[in-house]
Amino acid sequence: MGTAGHEEVLQGVRRPLVAGNWKMNLDHLEAVRVVSEVGLRLHGEDMGSVEASVHPPFTDIRSVQTTLEDRTIPVALGAQDCHQEDRGAFTGEVSAPMLARLGVRYVIVGHSERRRYQGETDELVGLKLRAVLRHGMMPILCVGETAAQRDAGATSEVISSQLKSALDGLSGQHVARVVIAYEPLWAIGSGTPAGSEDAQAVARHIRQIACAQAPDGTECAGALRVLYGGSVTAGNVGDLLSQPDVDGVLVGGASLEPASFAEIILGASRVVG
Repeated sequence: MGTAGHEEVLQGVRRPLVAGNWKMNLDHLEAVRVVSEVGLRLHGEDMGSVEASVHPPFTDIRSVQTTLEDRTIPVALGAQDCHQEDRGAFTGEVSAPMLARLGVRYVIVGHSERRRYQGETDELVGLKLRAVLRHGMMPILCVGETAAQRDAGATSEVISSQLKSALDGLSGQHVARVVIAYEPLWAIGSGTPAGSEDAQAVARHIRQIACAQAPDGTECAGALRVLYGGSVTAGNVGDLLSQPDVDGVLVGGASLEPASFAEIILGASRVVG
């Protein structure tokens, strides 16, 4: 598998990440406008120790890549998904090596919407995660429970099952390169996020379970980044990132508006310094 981020993992660095998932929004012209406006609001010195990424639709990636590079905007390029195979007769799919050649750094895998609407299983999510790692990028693995599962007290059980399936057999070094996003399905787009203390409790559980998967996983606990996703705003990002096991946020709708996304990034940087 690839070695991107290897030095950070060895040093146990947990650099907070603010990731913007655009979902199926913005054509390539709109995408250029949005990242350009974000760039006008952000400067490297404003970011502190925070990292940011945007995850546009596949049709926008090349345009966003050139805009980020030409204007030296301090935001990493991400993708929303990839196929588990490197090549082949898979009409309409996009492979990990294709994304890597475009300079993509982060790839979302196992988002709840793909699990729900495309029927992605835990096994398939694990294969995609390995494809991303194999080509030197970092996967953002999404896990989370439904409202019914939460009400039944099954949050820990559901998340443990998703993590064990996706990470089974990976070394501690590879687990540490996976970014894990806790996205409670009941909070996504609802305007009612999980409380910061609830997010912290689940994030700590994720760190413990993920690193326990690896036979040499003891050291990965200090390097593994856990994000929270679900109705994130500039108003709640500070409380979320003040928690010791929450290392960033996965932002949906608010990432489509340059002013709100930039304010979330800047708000995160004010918390972590």
